[in-house]
Amino acid sequence: MYRAPLKDLRFNMHELIGESALQACPAYAEFSLDLADAVLEEAGKFAETVLDPLYKSGDREGARWTPDGVIGAPGFKAAYQQFVDGGWASLRASPEHGGQGVPYVIGTAVEELWAASNLSFKLCPMLTQGAVEAIEQFGTDQQKHLYLIKMVSGEWTGTMNLTEPQAGSDLAAIRTRAQPEGDHYRLFGQKIFITYGDHDFTPNTIHLVLARIDGAPAGVKGISMFIVPKVLVNADGSLGARNDVQSISIEHKLGIHASPTCVMAYGQAQGAIGYLVGEANRGLEYMFVMMNAARLSVGLEGYAVADRAYQQAADWARSRVQGKPPVPGVNGPAPIIHHPDVKRLLLTMKSQIEALRAVALYASFQLDLGSRHPDAATKAAAQARGDLLIPVVKACSTEAGIELASIGVQVHGGMGFVEETGAAQPYRDVRITTIYEGTTAIQSNDFVGRKLARDRGVAMISLITDMRSELAAIVPTGAADVAAAVTESKMATLEAVDALEAAVSSVLAGYAQGPERALAVSVPALRLAGYVIGGWLLTKSAAIAARKLGESGADVDFLRGKLASARFYAGHVLPQAYALARVVSAGAASVLEADAAVV
Repeated sequence: MYRAPLKDLRFNMHELIGESALQACPAYAEFSLDLADAVLEEAGKFAETVLDPLYKSGDREGARWTPDGVIGAPGFKAAYQQFVDGGWASLRASPEHGGQGVPYVIGTAVEELWAASNLSFKLCPMLTQGAVEAIEQFGTDQQKHLYLIKMVSGEWTGTMNLTEPQAGSDLAAIRTRAQPEGDHYRLFGQKIFITYGDHDFTPNTIHLVLARIDGAPAGVKGISMFIVPKVLVNADGSLGARNDVQSISIEHKLGIHASPTCVMAYGQAQGAIGYLVGEANRGLEYMFVMMNAARLSVGLEGYAVADRAYQQAADWARSRVQGKPPVPGVNGPAPIIHHPDVKRLLLTMKSQIEALRAVALYASFQLDLGSRHPDAATKAAAQARGDLLIPVVKACSTEAGIELASIGVQVHGGMGFVEETGAAQPYRDVRITTIYEGTTAIQSNDFVGRKLARDRGVAMISLITDMRSELAAIVPTGAADVAAAVTESKMATLEAVDALEAAVSSVLAGYAQGPERALAVSVPALRLAGYVIGGWLLTKSAAIAARKLGESGADVDFLRGKLASARFYAGHVLPQAYALARVVSAGAASVLEADAAVV
């Protein structure tokens, strides 16, 4: 049974990030940590009591396609209505359209709970949120009036439709066409891999669709974005006729069985009526608004599902009795958590989950400042840092999510490989996250090409400078073992920061010689950044924990757990950064000079 990690979320919100910088933003002047606590408490209850009970049954029974439409897994429609009634659909949206407008960082913390308790369910509101943000930013006043209030409330859902059978990630190759007709267009084409493209939760779904207007330029410069409702909306907001769009099948997948992944057909008869969003031929630019938001949301899914796997593995290790551990003080058969390697596996999971959670929340905090801070310089710097961190969160969290969920299976031993224990489901579910919203290579290309090369590394060097100065300022306190753990983490992380700085210089030099030289090592460079940034935040967390251990009423077990995570991360996880730094500095040639015929 899943347990919401409220203590760690609160620690990150209260201690690692704090509220003062957010309160400096007029939009968040009334934000308080009490508010954050209340939201997280209620979200945790919803995750544990409504979504988690549907996790396994949704996997077994799945969503179902019928000629009349897709039917959700049993219990999901009712859970979605509870989600809407509880106000969760409107949490992050703008108050102008009925949203609650909470800071991005709170939204990220809450989304983790949805992802961990029931990833299949979480994907539906995630896509709606992205569609809302795109219409808010680029839609006309009439489009906002007709669609946003009901999308924000959750009465209607939203999707984004990019991929086509022949195109995949190459959006320049899309063929869906849009034929002008008066104040609207008629769309003809097919889209695949459309998450929640159809379902029975709501009476309407608002699709955002990429297509080419007849006569548009070839390639990405000729792509436009259209609002295509499942059911047409009358001028007074009431529902009209059924549009010419439908799901013609759903995919049979490795995981997330309760999330319908649809093949969508547009214009099987007279053409699906669609409405242009913004200017013609700028659709890909607009769609990136949705994709950027979705990349952070998908990123957190990686460590969220890993946390679910960790909780189950730790519970198993505490109850599964196997053999006599070769450690002092344990006599006779004992739970496997006492075996050194099982303890190592669990610490590998715990430390990385905590590091990745901290990175995602820190990135969200930067995006809050980047969108709302009143000081122009602070706002610009925070936005640049948030943008820099989005591919780090997306790629590193999801790659680690697969690795850590696999470790969860390993802790179970042979019992992990059978479905009855449930250890396999997180592993199956999380596998899609490195592919959703752009593969890890797409994220690393963005990281190297846009986030490093475009500004010659200014945003990254600024972050490295801050990391180094904050680490140098840490003065270990507390008992000898506590101070030693903080010191160990601090010194290892400072060394890793140096390795990251050298790797960034190497990437920039390689890019100047030819982009392919940097792209050949872009994934190692991105993962290197993730390991080091995670180490920085874990070290800061350890220093905070050491200080708080001396306070009256301290949660000793939790705080010592933070110290254990930081120390283990420094000794077992962070050394991977040094190996990756070597790959970044010297690994491009072995990729580029290999003949494709022998690969």
